[in-house]
Amino acid sequence: MRYVVGYTENDRGQDALELATSLALTQSAAIDLVTVLDWPQDGSVAPGSRRAQEALDRAKESVPDGVEVSTHLRLADSFAQGLLEMADDVEAGLIVIGASSNGLLRRYTVGSVANAVLHSSTVPVALAPRGYRHRATFTRLTCAVGTRAGAEGVLDVAVESAARRGLPLRLISLVALDVQEAPESGEAINKAHQHAHSVLARAVEQLPEGHEASITVAHGRTIEQAIDDIEWDAGELVIVGSSRLAQHRQIFLGTTANKMLRALPVPMVVVPRDWVRTPR
Repeated sequence: MRYVVGYTENDRGQDALELATSLALTQSAAIDLVTVLDWPQDGSVAPGSRRAQEALDRAKESVPDGVEVSTHLRLADSFAQGLLEMADDVEAGLIVIGASSNGLLRRYTVGSVANAVLHSSTVPVALAPRGYRHRATFTRLTCAVGTRAGAEGVLDVAVESAARRGLPLRLISLVALDVQEAPESGEAINKAHQHAHSVLARAVEQLPEGHEASITVAHGRTIEQAIDDIEWDAGELVIVGSSRLAQHRQIFLGTTANKMLRALPVPMVVVPRDWVRTPR
């Protein structure tokens, strides 16, 4: 398994590198550390090539022993295009990028690069929140479960990933309540609990016997408030699916996923619609 990591020598690049290192340590995967430069208009060497390569070399040296790291300078019309092309060239199983630099600490603000990758990638995309500095194996995998079509696909990915990595699996269901409609709110919570338990039962059937699995139903006036009401481990990784509007094997963030993205204090992996991991 290879992970393509978008890297620049700044806080955003460091966030991505930290997340990729944690993922690689957990999965025993290799890292392809990539910096993308603009095509030189006169056909000469791209400006900044030497400095960019030196920065990549320094980043590579900072990765713990035991993680295979390759560095790459790519020329492309955009940073996102370079990452997508690199992922295709090495048959990557994941693209890792950092959040935009203007987000609040340990919160996401999706910048132009992340936005372009999210709308074009055919492989899962991992997003590191700003200030992410957890460089160790993950301790728990959380999957956000919904009730709309396509929700089963991300559950299958989460179950397979948790089983393969030997990580506890937590399912979360988020309910945004309208406080002006108390009876309807209570019904929404009950339905969320019922659905979450049915999903948990399905997950347990697929997991190895004795594998730890749990559910959390959180609610608040907004999705963001529901997220804030949940306890998060420092070594947590969240998996979400793409909207039903996404094209086959592509990513499209729905309304709930976008709201989650703004509030999560931990990394998020967004899985393309109908995506199936290719065994390697």
